[in-house]
Amino acid sequence: MNRKIRMGMVGGGRGAFIGGVHRMASSLDGQVELVCGAFSSNPEKSKASGADLFLPENRCYGNYEEMILAEKALPEGERMDFMVIVTPNHLHFPPAKMALENGFHVLSDKPATFNLKQAKELAEIVKKTGQLYGVTYNYTGYPLIRQARQMIAEGKLGNIRKVVAEYPQGWLATLLEETGQKQASWRTDPAQCGAAGCMGDIGTHAINLAEFVTGLHLKEIAADLTTFLPGRRLEDDGNVLLRFDNGAKGVLHSSQISVGEENNLSLRVYGELGGIEWHQLDPNTLKVQLLNEPTQIFRTGLGYLGSDATAATRLPAGHVEGYLEAFGNVYRNFTAHIRAVAEGKEFAADYPGIEEGVAGMAFIEATVKSGAANAAWTPLDYVPTPKKKPAGGSAAGSTEKHGGLS
Repeated sequence: MNRKIRMGMVGGGRGAFIGGVHRMASSLDGQVELVCGAFSSNPEKSKASGADLFLPENRCYGNYEEMILAEKALPEGERMDFMVIVTPNHLHFPPAKMALENGFHVLSDKPATFNLKQAKELAEIVKKTGQLYGVTYNYTGYPLIRQARQMIAEGKLGNIRKVVAEYPQGWLATLLEETGQKQASWRTDPAQCGAAGCMGDIGTHAINLAEFVTGLHLKEIAADLTTFLPGRRLEDDGNVLLRFDNGAKGVLHSSQISVGEENNLSLRVYGELGGIEWHQLDPNTLKVQLLNEPTQIFRTGLGYLGSDATAATRLPAGHVEGYLEAFGNVYRNFTAHIRAVAEGKEFAADYPGIEEGVAGMAFIEATVKSGAANAAWTPLDYVPTPKKKPAGGSAAGSTEKHGGLS
């Protein structure tokens, strides 16, 4: 396949945030070309948004159904190769289902679907169609997150005992949704966002990161959820106790009313031989504390890092590998997999896929159920697929095979 991978987009039109992020991230390596889109549920806005991006008028569609059928009818050398979904949560499942069943690969913003029932159905569709599916838990793309994962997989921390995940924000400390602010409006609307607010929006990112790095899976949780602002329809703060499948325990604090906090995602993992600490606000730094040894500071882009971190690094040492680069790493691996499939080659997939999508929805459902039962311990309605462990230690948590980005 001696050409760029062709991408179609659902959502992400004028006034959207995440659509622009996807377009920038997908273009970082020069491997992806946006060729079409249904950018809004309003046909006129969709076509105007496509014109803003200099797309041909006949490739700017009024809705995703029209786009999928029209693209399928095009010659193989012209149609899109995959579709990315960047809509509010309630519109993730229908276009994903239709695209997969019509022969297109799908990359979706998180969470994978509106509810767990849809996620399980989507998993069956992915299996039946054989098409590729990815979900953009983008924080997994940071180089030092992959360094931490590789160290844990190689047994450097020993058996994992404790996981502490935090994701505080402050942007919803007031009733921003009542001002007409688009992002706040849909993220606090259960008809568009789903059963959870804060936990579905950012808590899932923190849990996904914890599972990705440790290779462990959540077994059950106890969630204390609060809606602090009167009139808000979904929770805006939560504290969750975690129990993992290897016996490890953990804590998740996720909040969108923590005044002054920006996007302060952080992860700490402690094993019998050591611990790691990483903060999204300082993503180039990983603190490593090994038993009876001085604290070590690992930095991005240096020669002592492992193969996974090195493969995910784009810039020389001293240059921040940020949000867009991490997002771009998910795109790079997903589209490299598309290329490999088209060329009939084997590929070690290492991006969040349908299993991570189902796990995220199972976490949301268990959290809401536990919160409604006064923080009762609640198992996750999800059985992970056993993964082959790398030689170094516990499972690394990738979609299929393990390995660095290609």
